[in-house]
Amino acid sequence: MAFKHKSTLLILTAGVFSCTPAWAASVSVVGLFKDKAIVSIDGGRPRTLSVGQTVQGVKLVAADSGSASFDVDGKRRTLGMGQSFAGGAQPGARQSVSLTADARGHFAAAGSLNGYPMTFLVDTGATSIAISAAEAKRIGLDYKAGEVTGVGTAAGVVPAWRVKFNTVKVGGITVSQVDGMVVETGLSVPLLGMSFLNRMEMRRDGQTMTLTQRY
Repeated sequence: MAFKHKSTLLILTAGVFSCTPAWAASVSVVGLFKDKAIVSIDGGRPRTLSVGQTVQGVKLVAADSGSASFDVDGKRRTLGMGQSFAGGAQPGARQSVSLTADARGHFAAAGSLNGYPMTFLVDTGATSIAISAAEAKRIGLDYKAGEVTGVGTAAGVVPAWRVKFNTVKVGGITVSQVDGMVVETGLSVPLLGMSFLNRMEMRRDGQTMTLTQRY
């Protein structure tokens, strides 16, 4: 079987995980107000920042209805509505991201899939990145053009399709052309499987897991 995992029934609880890039973050502005801005950091869910607040290395310095100014890794960036800034690693450096486990020891990673924000559950038992058919439809993926197969879930064997994701982003790490699976039913959380993790150096220290991009 090309795909296996033990995590299909896990429910992801928002707010119990952290995902911190080693270098400059990517920032997208989705809302502007006086002294506040709604931003998406590293492809995560939009959140409201107040002037002076710092999240994941991104500090909101000033904001009004026209633009927002941020301090990202010591550099000032001014963005208007709908604009974004994509940070990068220092020359010669490899991108890293640190993940913090929840009370059950599970790791989640905020990122994006083909440019669409998504939060993954790290699953070393999954041979590839896996998402549900509902998620695939949400991001406009024509998954039924892929090769059909079957995968084992807690509910038994269900239809699935092999696909190729153009880009997978976790924190500041971006990987292109990654093997994946779209599972018809029984998958409650997107899984970050070995087709992505095999390209990383994985190091765990207590409740922290660090992923460093190898290639």
